Parts: sequence; structure tokens; C-alpha cells
Amino acid sequence: MAGVKLISLTKTFGDVTAVNDMNIEIKDKEFFVLLGPTGAGKTTTLRLVAGLEKQDKGEVFLDNISVNDFTPALRDVAFVFQYYTLYPHYTVRQNLEFPLKSKLRSFTKSEIKKKVSEVSRILHIEHLLERETVNLSGGEMQRVALGRAMVRTPKVFLMDEPLSNLDAKLREEMRRELSRLHFDLGSTFFYVTHDQVEAMTMGDRIAVLNEGRMLQIGTPDEIYNSPKNVFVAKFVGSPAINLFKSAIEKDTLIIGKKEMVLGIFEKHRNVLKKYNKKNIILGIRPEDIEISREKQKVNSFKCAVYFSQSMGAEDILNLKIDNINFRAIAPPKYMIKLGETVYANINISRSHLFDSETEECIA
Repeated sequence: MAGVKLISLTKTFGDVTAVNDMNIEIKDKEFFVLLGPTGAGKTTTLRLVAGLEKQDKGEVFLDNISVNDFTPALRDVAFVFQYYTLYPHYTVRQNLEFPLKSKLRSFTKSEIKKKVSEVSRILHIEHLLERETVNLSGGEMQRVALGRAMVRTPKVFLMDEPLSNLDAKLREEMRRELSRLHFDLGSTFFYVTHDQVEAMTMGDRIAVLNEGRMLQIGTPDEIYNSPKNVFVAKFVGSPAINLFKSAIEKDTLIIGKKEMVLGIFEKHRNVLKKYNKKNIILGIRPEDIEISREKQKVNSFKCAVYFSQSMGAEDILNLKIDNINFRAIAPPKYMIKLGETVYANINISRSHLFDSETEECIA
């Protein structure tokens, strides 16, 4: 196995900069996730690591060796694509054997048989070995695609949104399978996705990418609870974080036309002194707004419920105070109805404050 290091990696296509001065260091045996929206440069990054694209600037290191001049075959990485790259009229066994029959390798028939047997057992596809892949389900085909990557025992697994074509239930099952597989193999996984749930549940660390730029790298907890800017705060979390344009007056935050006046959390006061009477952006996650039918002592605001979404274990309430709209989460046992008046109690100690011009975190 091996670690991956990207130094000042840059790739342009005409006037579009797909990857902009990227610096990442992925540890050996780490499950590292590159998270970002469509067009962020995620797939291009993987293709640069695999050698399928040539960077304009920067270096790619695998196992502390520069592979800039290595062909894809010599880099010894396995690429699991978004769309299954299987031979449809080959059996599962033939698909798994195919990478081992390359002229670059010198496996005997018995070694190939042993390897295929071992991989199919790990992936629970032994019963499918003699079936043509054209007759497999989406989940079965994804397992075979993973198996084709695994039989070579590569230094690094590169995975480009491998679950995006599966239905919701199968995606959840495959997330568990991939996490188990990573643990069992002890391999380095470099995984690309636009799905924050995949990133948060599987990644040891996450890098958030947008328009080719790296915005933040950290553990799932750091990305969620300490976002470095507005984009990261909005992109990670469901339902999305509430963002309020706020003015600072002395020790209070003013939202709207004083419909909401919040006391500033003590640890924020010194940080916010230079922003006095200026606008900032206040971020509050829906789970940090407690709902009650009685007014609480501080930071408690009367609001109307104008829309509700039941998620089974929780209700997502869309709330309104005059022209200010925001969301909160409430337990279903509260049985809150549309049009009902409730109190939103904001836990200001869990707030996130951003500069309104740079959109970078200030507290």
C-alpha cells in the first residue's frame, strides 16, 4: 500500500481551470474523500493521479516516489469508474481474471484462480462467478467492478463516484460494504463524491473542493462543526445550515428589522469588536434551534410553522418571522402542526460567524 501526495497540482482545459494549485497529502491506509459539486474538478484530480491526464504544473507522488513521468500502467493504481467498465458477455470469473492476464504480469493459472477465489469471497460474489455480467443487478456489477480493481492488489484505489448509479437503499448497503472492505484490506482509498452522506459516513478525512480550489481539509467532525467558509457550511449538512445577514450593535446581533435580536456568545465578543455596526453572516444549523411552545429566557423568538417535512425520526420545520425564513428540527412526538405558533430557541454557543465580504469564518 502507499500514501498519495499532490503538490501544487494544476490542470486547465482551455480557459477553464479544472484543478487550481491543489495540495493534498493522503496517508497510507487512509480512506480519503474528495467532496464537491458537479464540475468542481474531482474526477480530473483522480485522472491526474492515475496518469490518464497530464497536469500543467505540479507533482504527483505515490509512496513518496514522483510518478509524473510514469504511464498509467506503471503507477500501480486501480481506478473504479462511475460507470461499470465490465465486459458484458464475459462471465464474472472472466472479468475478474482479465487484469491478471496482462503482459505486464506473470501470474500462473493456479495463482489467478486463487486470487479470483479470494476476492470473490471477500465481496460475497462466489455464487456469481459463472454468470455473464450482462445479467447482473447494479449492486452486483459494482461488486464485480470493485473485484477487478482488487485482484491486482494495487498501491492505491481511486474511486470516482462508484455508488451514484445505485438506488438509495443499495447505496446505503454499499457504503457499509466499502467501509468494511477498506478495513479488511488495509488499503489506501482516494474516493470522489458529490454526496455529503457518503463523505461523512465513510471518510477518515474529507477535502471540500469547489471550482478547482481546495477550501478545507479535515475530519468529518471538523468539516461539519468548524467550517472555514460559507460554501463549506452550506455544502455539508442536511437540512442545510441557516444563514442570516446580521448587524452587530454592542453585544447583540440584529437580524432583519430587529425581528431577531440575539445576545452574542461571550467567547465571540473580542473577535467581533472590529465588526461593530458592520454586517456579518450568522450561521445556525437546524439542529441547534430548539422548538418549544413556551418562551425561553434568552434568544427565544415567536414564529409560525409554514411548512413541515416528516423524516420519520425527526420533523424538519420551516419557520417564519415576518420576512425571515429558517429551518429547525423537532421530534415527531411534539406533533407540531402547520400554521401553529411556536418559539425558536437559538443556541448561540453553537453558531458560526462569517465575514460578509470574504465569506470566511471569523468565529
